[in-house]
Amino acid sequence: LPSLSLPFSMHLIQVDSVQRWMEDLKLMTDCECMCILQSKPISIEKDEQNELILSSQYSTCDNLELLLKRAWIISTELTRIAQKLEKNRWQRVHSITVRVNCHVRSMINEYNTFTRNSSEEMHQFEKLLIDKCSEFTAITERCIQTEDEQILKSMKSCINETLTTVAQYFGQLIELVLTHEAQNLLRQIELSDSMYITESAISSLFSLTQEGAHLCRIIAKEGGVVALFKICRQDCFRCLYPQTLRTLASICCVEEGMHQLEKVDGILCLADILTDNSHSEATHAEAAAVIAQITSPHLTFTQHLSSFLENMEEIVTALVKLCQEASSGEVFLLASAALANITFFDTMACEILLQLNAMKILLAACSDKHIVDTPYSRDQVVTILANMSVLDQCASEIIQGNGVQLLMEMLFERSSSGNSAEVAACERVQQKSAVTLARLSRDPEVADAAVKLSCIPRLIKLCRSPTERNNSDSVLVACLVALRRLAVMSPDGLEDSDFQQLVKPRLVDSFLLCTNMEESFV
Repeated sequence: LPSLSLPFSMHLIQVDSVQRWMEDLKLMTDCECMCILQSKPISIEKDEQNELILSSQYSTCDNLELLLKRAWIISTELTRIAQKLEKNRWQRVHSITVRVNCHVRSMINEYNTFTRNSSEEMHQFEKLLIDKCSEFTAITERCIQTEDEQILKSMKSCINETLTTVAQYFGQLIELVLTHEAQNLLRQIELSDSMYITESAISSLFSLTQEGAHLCRIIAKEGGVVALFKICRQDCFRCLYPQTLRTLASICCVEEGMHQLEKVDGILCLADILTDNSHSEATHAEAAAVIAQITSPHLTFTQHLSSFLENMEEIVTALVKLCQEASSGEVFLLASAALANITFFDTMACEILLQLNAMKILLAACSDKHIVDTPYSRDQVVTILANMSVLDQCASEIIQGNGVQLLMEMLFERSSSGNSAEVAACERVQQKSAVTLARLSRDPEVADAAVKLSCIPRLIKLCRSPTERNNSDSVLVACLVALRRLAVMSPDGLEDSDFQQLVKPRLVDSFLLCTNMEESFV
């Protein structure tokens, strides 16, 4: 099969399959109509909107969404051609090729109805793609007119080569189109004094960022981060700060965005916004979201954020305050996620948090079910507790804030919806609460409190029952370690069989014993 990897990635919204089909149906049926008319364009009456002209006149965002949907259909059809070709289903290869031909022409016509100032290079690629699609259709048509296996076999490599070229031209054209649109939007943001035009352009830019990392790279390379931080430094656009920061957070998921942020002193700007009490809570929350993004432990390119360390104390202080004063669960989640990531980013953050009484603030927040209202929020809190628990001074803070009770409750964390993301968050909460208990139980007072709250029976249950830990190996390992630490402090809390199987053997042997229990339930 030819390689059909395209230089962009479509972001597919998770919707019901029937709903998805209904959305795509109009595009598909229009294509079939165009096939009957041999791809001839249909003129538009002066006062009537022809039903087969799909391009929307409402906004750039609507037009780009239509373009991306059409592009997604084309890329899907190209993949299907390769699959059918491998099975020598020549009739299907030809019919899909005709559809691709029509979709490509429709996409180009639609785009040219709403775009302005498209480049000569783009027109050249449009012509190359249309010509190659016509050639492709002609080749596949010849295939269905013969039954000679030798001729078909010899034509197969030619079809593969043409298919690869079509995919290449298509990908390059889409790259040019998206770059052109990003440039137009950024030009509007940079040059317009109109609040409405700037807001509309930022909204369209945000929609583009949701289509995947490749689009974020294009926007970053075209100066998106620079333009958006320019907005965040102008008081006249204060009401646009939340929307602008949300867009920045999306762009900074890619390395190019991070480099641009560093070049324009973005960290300093974010610190100024977070520490300025005149800004709205929404602005502070979105600034926290940008901090959470750029300090994510999942990113491999945060090493160059040297300016972050210079502003870390101010940022951490502002984030703790935001957690304390959060009016909703969403605001708390964004602020606590930023703090959790920072504790991975630099160990000095844990010492700053200790000085700011952050442990007390976070534990108090957990008692308010309107603020810490999801497993995702509890995941952030317990991450902070786990990273802070390496400090000896944390033990007394945990005792004073009734933190052992909270950790015990987190060992019972279960998903109410069954949603896979929520289930994964619950597993992380169980794992990190066990890790925190293990670390803190080096302090006799914490260990004693844990034993009195019946942590040992719960840890044993999690080890022995795969369903209690949702078959998670990481939860099992954390629970075994915590159980062994508590067993040292309180050996009388275990029955002999639990001691012999879960504590006395090597950790790996106990792990294998507990994972094999899973098989006995099948």
